[in-house]
Amino acid sequence: MATAVVVDTHPLDGVIRAERMPHIWCPGCGIGIGMRCYAQAILESGYPLDQHVVVSGIGCSGRVAGYMNIDSYHTTHGRAIPFAIGLKLANPKLIVTVFSGDGDLAAIGGNHLIHAARRNVDITVICTNNFNYGMTGGQAGPTTPFGAFTTTSPYGNPELPFNFANLLAAAGANFVSRWTTMHVRQTRDDILYAFNKPGFCFIEVLAPCPIGFGKSNQIPDGLQEMELYRERCLLADGIPMDELGIDLREDQPIYVGRFLDRDPPPYKPVNVEPSQ
Repeated sequence: MATAVVVDTHPLDGVIRAERMPHIWCPGCGIGIGMRCYAQAILESGYPLDQHVVVSGIGCSGRVAGYMNIDSYHTTHGRAIPFAIGLKLANPKLIVTVFSGDGDLAAIGGNHLIHAARRNVDITVICTNNFNYGMTGGQAGPTTPFGAFTTTSPYGNPELPFNFANLLAAAGANFVSRWTTMHVRQTRDDILYAFNKPGFCFIEVLAPCPIGFGKSNQIPDGLQEMELYRERCLLADGIPMDELGIDLREDQPIYVGRFLDRDPPPYKPVNVEPSQ
């Protein structure tokens, strides 16, 4: 009679700090799926772990830095990108990834986001977009859809949200894509692609936040939002950038895919001799 083999390790144990599990994220949250895609891409990249660096800001997605078993930095609110730029310029051989949320990257960190894209700095930014400030109470943020309900917009959000694809294409990024936490293979593949793509790369990952956003907008659990993605996501094929905005509440397509892939040279600092 065959004896069952008990395996007490996981393929990602070397990349994720297993001793810190279980994580703090709420049931139904999509951030862990995004982190798993990132970890798998690191394993498949072929680069040694000590060549990878992850930087996060404040917020639920900012916890990713503490769970990755690589050199990781949890920075102040909105400052993940300039910190990552400093690391990349100090040691260009590093593969520097920023993993943070829509509030951290596009609100208090929005100025750093657009100027990093303008400079075309050779880093990768993975943005978990869950349409609200999930950690601090579900307030409206820079990507909250127009009319959506949050704790600070009880009558519906009166502001139009950022369209990340259009914003970063206009700012100067080399690579921009969008997937959801249902598209795990595509997300992993684009992260892996970005590791080897010179210039500023931005990957938006739409993720459920049933506690912060969903409960106020008739999407009360993570599986329900994943079903919404399954029904309404379409690959963008020739869709103009200014039409790639998102509104989860309306019965309209949510466009996903690789929106931009171009090859201007990445930023390199110019050595200027001091004046005599």
